Amino acid sequence: MKLRNGLPLLGGFLGALAAGSTWADYRWNFPDPATPLAADTLHVHNLFMLIITVIFVAVFAIMAYSMFVHRKSRGHEPATFTGPRSRVQWLWALVPFAILLFIDYIIFGIPAYHAVLTDADSRNGAQMVVKVTGLQWKWQYEYPEEGIKFVSAMSTPREQINNQAPKGENYLLEVDNPLVIPVGKKIRFITTSTDVIHSWWVPAFGVKRDAVPGFLREFWVRVDRPGVYRGQCAELCGKDHAFMPVVVHAVPEAEYLQWVGAQKTAMTAQADSAGREWTQAELMEKGKAVYEANCASCHQPGGEGIPGAFPALAGNKMMKAPALDPAGRLVRGGHLDRVMNGAPNTAMTAYKDVLNDAEIAAVVTYERNALGNKTGDLVQPAQVKALRGSKT
Repeated sequence: MKLRNGLPLLGGFLGALAAGSTWADYRWNFPDPATPLAADTLHVHNLFMLIITVIFVAVFAIMAYSMFVHRKSRGHEPATFTGPRSRVQWLWALVPFAILLFIDYIIFGIPAYHAVLTDADSRNGAQMVVKVTGLQWKWQYEYPEEGIKFVSAMSTPREQINNQAPKGENYLLEVDNPLVIPVGKKIRFITTSTDVIHSWWVPAFGVKRDAVPGFLREFWVRVDRPGVYRGQCAELCGKDHAFMPVVVHAVPEAEYLQWVGAQKTAMTAQADSAGREWTQAELMEKGKAVYEANCASCHQPGGEGIPGAFPALAGNKMMKAPALDPAGRLVRGGHLDRVMNGAPNTAMTAYKDVLNDAEIAAVVTYERNALGNKTGDLVQPAQVKALRGSKT
């Protein structure tokens, strides 16, 4: 076992002994800090562990010495002082209290206060902003200054989750679209949620911030070295809470700018795609990918749903009704309306601001012509684009 940064714990030591062959891989400590916040947190943790270990050893040694030396078999008699006015009793109560008060407020308080102030200073010197929105069960990332927005969903195959295939190296900690940030820049993160409380957590960054519906909460990160950093949603947010990973690629500035350029090119291509006529095969292929990334966790891969929680799409009467009226407008409560605007007082969220025109058109077409449904009708990206901002 490689000991890094901090004091080994007795439980970790005994666990490593019991593991035998896993000795070299056993990890008992914090991950290597990749940000100043994580390094500060680790420093405070190590300081506290050192101090409380010294206190524990000292107190236990005094207790053991007192019990051994002053035992009855050696002729010692119990003390006779009693009553609330005993000066010895007051002394034994106040002296430890004063010592602990000094340790708590001076030795612990000063470094902890510094760490809290550092954590709270998210705006001063921030060089870019990233907005993080929690959805059941994925993350949406937005770069306001760059005009970039995308959804990041877990990419671990369902075959691995269902024990039908061997687990991958990053099982449950891999996504289709990772967050990309430049190293060496102070980045202000703003979190919120569209449905329930989520929590964005990357251990190597030393941050965990709740994403609360209707509120904007913030923190900051400055990654010191390039790498891939993984985390998870740390709030119990529903059925697929365990399938909501966070993956961050911290890259050099030049590589980040290349990524930004590629994203803008892809967004332009997506916008242009709404102006052409898509074939059913194209819509079905893209719709299947969108469904698996965004819908299968609730409605299940085969569209069978979860009784009492999420309705089945296979044979659903909404699929048999028209998605648009003869004038090309949304049918209130219809299939396309539900996908774009969600369903009030249910877990069905609005995807109008999450998916682009082609993705919405494709997933609606896929659901209406797969999963046991064969309506034969299509929804084109151009129709979705024309309906942006419309609720009826």
